[in-house]
Amino acid sequence: MGAAGSSQALSSEEFGAQTVQRVEELFVGRFPGVEVFSAPGGMQVRIRGASSVLGNSEPLYVVDDIPLAAGTGGLLAINPRDVARIEVLKDAASTAEYGLRGGNGVIRVTTRRR
Repeated sequence: MGAAGSSQALSSEEFGAQTVQRVEELFVGRFPGVEVFSAPGGMQVRIRGASSVLGNSEPLYVVDDIPLAAGTGGLLAINPRDVARIEVLKDAASTAEYGLRGGNGVIRVTTRRR
């Protein structure tokens, strides 16, 4: 796993043999400070704990450079076997390009379909 400041990345070579049903399961135990837990309606990921400026704690998901709207369940449409790289951005400097939307952290997913 590569790390630079408060950015951490994981490539498909590092999780390739792991069998999971959802992309969120690939985060479990791999990124310090990132929590994954079951919730009504599916799984939730938290990068910065339970509170936020935006009123929810959901990180911004960016899939193949396209930001997904909060609450859309966008990761449900991704087959975990299609994931080539996952990057978690935690601090203000690394999330600055996403503005206020990145206030709860950013999870960038790059797929093989790109």
